[in-house]
Amino acid sequence: MNAPSPRKPLISLNDALGQLLGALADRAPVLETVSTFEADGRVLAQDVVSALQVPPQDNSSMDGYALRVADCAPGAALQVSQRIAAGASGAPLAAGTVARIFTGAPIPAGADAVVMQEDCTESGVEGHPAIVVNATPAVGQWIRRQGEDVATGQVVLRAGQRLGPAGLGMAASVGMAQLQVAPRPRVALFSTGDELVMPGEREPADMPPGAIYNSNRFFLASLLRRIGCVVTDMGIVPDRLDATVEALRSASQAHDVILTSGGVSVGEEDHIKPAVQALGKLDLWQIAIKPGKPFAHGRVGGAHFIGLPGNPVSSFVTFLLLVRPFLLCMQGASDLAPIRQTLRADFAWPRADRRQEFLRVRRNATGGLDLFPNQSSGVLSSAVWGDGFVDNPSGQTISPGDRVQFVAFNELLA
Repeated sequence: MNAPSPRKPLISLNDALGQLLGALADRAPVLETVSTFEADGRVLAQDVVSALQVPPQDNSSMDGYALRVADCAPGAALQVSQRIAAGASGAPLAAGTVARIFTGAPIPAGADAVVMQEDCTESGVEGHPAIVVNATPAVGQWIRRQGEDVATGQVVLRAGQRLGPAGLGMAASVGMAQLQVAPRPRVALFSTGDELVMPGEREPADMPPGAIYNSNRFFLASLLRRIGCVVTDMGIVPDRLDATVEALRSASQAHDVILTSGGVSVGEEDHIKPAVQALGKLDLWQIAIKPGKPFAHGRVGGAHFIGLPGNPVSSFVTFLLLVRPFLLCMQGASDLAPIRQTLRADFAWPRADRRQEFLRVRRNATGGLDLFPNQSSGVLSSAVWGDGFVDNPSGQTISPGDRVQFVAFNELLA
């Protein structure tokens, strides 16, 4: 009788992430041109360089009157000599006069300030409008200077930046109708397990013994779409080696990544390992994190294979810690690490673990963190209740009042 294979040592999260990202090192850059209107969430593949100044000329930031500060003697009535709307161009301002001006309109030559209309009193007679300025303005008041936002030749958006509403507006402000972005990763998603049932297939009262609804498929699809992936839902694969091999072969033909949940353990019904090895190569990792120790990465044809653990919280956490940065890196994103905050723990965690722990918590009204009482890897309600997790180092206990590292889910799910 053969002796059991020695158990592989646990590897750290940082080492696992480094190996995972290292698998993308030789990827050739690919560009895709999209309309700026359609670029929300995409990752820029080239810098955006401005060919003009923004604003293109000095302009008013208020509705009011453009004038010379030197003309604003107390009680002096100043004739309104012209009217300048946004998009128009005024004449040089004559001494002792003002220009009625509107937000965004160019400042006429000779004017050195704008006074809000609320700070003026109308004067003059019909056909000869004039105003009295009630407060002496400062030179430059309410004037937006030429190029104060963007200079000609300035890089306004960097390659590797993930585009959001402000970035799209910036691109449009320098005249970019189209942008060069990285292609969206094509991800095939499927689950393994004969115990899995899709919601709607059976009513809760009709569920057979041992059956569970497939929650992982829903949150993984959502997570993938949130980080810019094109998702193909390949359903639930039966716990048979031939079915698993066929699903992997089919998925590898038109996808960049194959993502599964479940089946990366070593049980007799876990067919992912032999199926991937039959078609390509596979590394099974035991990562020193809790939840989420089992993790798999390999290749099937031209596609990367990633296998997540089946327990829902383990699958959720390992996706956020490993799959998310992998897929963002695949798109050329430069900012992979979420922002961490140092906050106060309002709970006790007396049981130190040899693994790095990710505890589901929620911020409270006093700025501290409350702990969800059940931290089991199967309790998905902990991630619904919580708004982030505490990254707790291995061997570390926590006492009320300790400062801990907090990562908000909205940092990871944006």
